[in-house]
Formats: sequence, structure tokens, C-alpha cells
Amino acid sequence: MSTLIADMTMSVDGFVAFKNDDPGPIFEWYTTGPVEIETANPGVTLRTDAKSAEDLREMTSQVGALLTGRRCFDITDGWGGRHPVGCPVVVVSHSIPEGWPEHGEWFHFAGSIEAGVALARELAGDRIVAVATPSMTQQCLNLGLLDVLRVNIAPVLLGDGIPWFANLEDAPLLLEDPEVETGLRVTHLTYRVRRGEGAA
Repeated sequence: MSTLIADMTMSVDGFVAFKNDDPGPIFEWYTTGPVEIETANPGVTLRTDAKSAEDLREMTSQVGALLTGRRCFDITDGWGGRHPVGCPVVVVSHSIPEGWPEHGEWFHFAGSIEAGVALARELAGDRIVAVATPSMTQQCLNLGLLDVLRVNIAPVLLGDGIPWFANLEDAPLLLEDPEVETGLRVTHLTYRVRRGEGAA
């Protein structure tokens, strides 16, 4: 079965964007390095350090589906029809945006988080389901569905904004010790969610 991994960039004080949804300086690491990374979306090219580029390429090559919410879909205007990761995207939404089929080549819509996870797993097969957005992460954690948290820490304090981890129903949630990689303007932390004995 596929592994559910939530992967986002966060400020040191725990925010993924300003309240207006602008990530601001926390996305600096995607644009300031010497190594160019082409994506599946011709309009999006990243530039990171060599190690971060290697990690990004390895991660994205294993993603079989991406799970996101309607708000993110609307903000990005559906990524122009193709997400940069280049995999099918499942959008959890109570309604389907005008002009979009319920199931297309790249975008699928599901009415609940449970249905979204099930569809994403079906599409991904034995590959990774990448969980995007704070809301999707929180709901997957609350349902005990998330396997891994990949936290990219940007060296910035936003002071206020949209928190990644909020509305957790069974906190504290215990995680395994992290795998740590450092990059230019970012530190990558990978945590497995603890299961069974010893979990909160």
C-alpha cells in the first residue's frame, strides 16, 4: 500500500505562509541555489543547492498522487492544468469547479478526506501519496492515516500567519527521531509518525 507523506516548508515559528497565503521568504530556498530543476509544469523551474536538488528529484520521482484541498487548488488556479510534480492530483472539495470534470487526466475530485485518500492511494498504487496543505495534513493526522512528515525548515520567523500544525484532536502525537539533511536556506527533517505502543 502507498505511503502518505506530508511535505511542506515551514518557518522556524511554525507557519507555512502569511495570512494572505503568500509564502514569502520561506520559499527562498526554491530559487536561490546554483542547480536548476525542471518540473512537469513548463512554467515552474526551481533552483536549489545540489543536495536539496537530489532530494527533491528523488522524492518527486516516487510520488504517484498528490492530495490537496479546494482552497489551494483555487489559489493556484489548478497549477495551470498540470502540477509541477507531474502526477495525478486529488482535490478534496464539496463541489467541482466549473469547467472541470470530476475525473480527468491530471485532476480528480473527492467529496471527503476519506474518499480523497482512498482515491489517491488507488491512483498511486505502491508509490507515495504526497499530502499538501495544512488542512489536509491535520485531517490525515487526526484520522491516523499519515505515515511520514517531511518538514523543510526555512531560517525565518514570520511572526504570524497560517500554521501547519493546528486543530490536532489527539495531541500530543509522538514522532520517531528525525532524519536530518541541511541545504542552502533550508533544513530538511523527515519524521515517521509513531504507531502502536508508545504512541500518544
